Amino acid sequence: MCGGSIAQRVRKSNMKIFNLCLLGYGNVGRALVRLLVEKTEELREEFGIGWRVTGVATRRMGRLAAPEGFNVEELLSGEISRRVSPPSNVNEWLAYARCDVLFETTSLEPLTGEPAVTHVRAGLEQGAHVVTANKGTIVHAYEELSELARSRGLRFMFEATVADCLPVFSTFRESMPTARVLAFSGVLNSTTTLILEEMAAGGAYDDGVRRAQSLGVTETDPAHDVDGWDAAVKVCAVANVLMRAGLRLEDVSREGIRGLSVEDVRAARAAGEPFKLIASCTRDENGRLEARVRPERVARSHPFASITGTTLAINFELDVLPGLTLVAHAPDLKSTSYGMLADFVNAVRQNRER
Repeated sequence: MCGGSIAQRVRKSNMKIFNLCLLGYGNVGRALVRLLVEKTEELREEFGIGWRVTGVATRRMGRLAAPEGFNVEELLSGEISRRVSPPSNVNEWLAYARCDVLFETTSLEPLTGEPAVTHVRAGLEQGAHVVTANKGTIVHAYEELSELARSRGLRFMFEATVADCLPVFSTFRESMPTARVLAFSGVLNSTTTLILEEMAAGGAYDDGVRRAQSLGVTETDPAHDVDGWDAAVKVCAVANVLMRAGLRLEDVSREGIRGLSVEDVRAARAAGEPFKLIASCTRDENGRLEARVRPERVARSHPFASITGTTLAINFELDVLPGLTLVAHAPDLKSTSYGMLADFVNAVRQNRER
């Protein structure tokens, strides 16, 4: 008891308040602020971490900065009244906000990864750790941004890019550092799962899209989900980080779910083999990679057959283990924001421990 109190006093005396900038402030950004508020005491007591939001940037509001910190109630309401003269670019905004950690949550642009790549680069160049939920940054600039972070003694973190709060990357970085990924497959897009379930129940494709949108799980453009772009980008992200694959988006064979009829989907479910949009990558004995996204009928005995709703799953084949499956059961916006919060804690904690 006494020892714990001493440890807490030491953490408090060493507590650092980090200036956080939010680039993109939609569903995920608001959920992140709510989670930060919920975890404030735990962050302070257990990790010696304090925080304040000093920058918010959105299309609607522009670039706002308050170096002393925005009012939390205003942040949670989404109605931020305090404004400064808008900085002319992202770099000026980050500098004015005295940013320590940049959270990048802008919409996915699968073909180029922009403007997210530019945002992450700017954050690192301004001396901030960067936490992103935008998988385009991993596909189009993983090596560049990782090297830039290393050269500046900073962290570039991206756990929330593939499967909300599932530890897809940190599992191998922290717990299995020498394990080699030979192949992986996953159900990594919940929008298509929801649409296929709606169709299997006799509903229309559009009904499934609306259901997914009501849950806040779709991309800004739902076509990125239903045409397989979101899943294809995730395949590249996982393969490039964990298999050092250097995959480009055009290397992924991509087929979405538009070609499936209601009759096809209902018949598959009646047979006990529901359709899922499966994303996968395998490496053959000659080192060649085959990456693809396509709807597949999943046998009743397959682990993915039980994946429903917003649940996400990924299975790895490793040189040290035949199979390792990670499942996030019904994740929501809080789950996604937790992935970013965990990255924040790990980035600043590991940096301070060096």
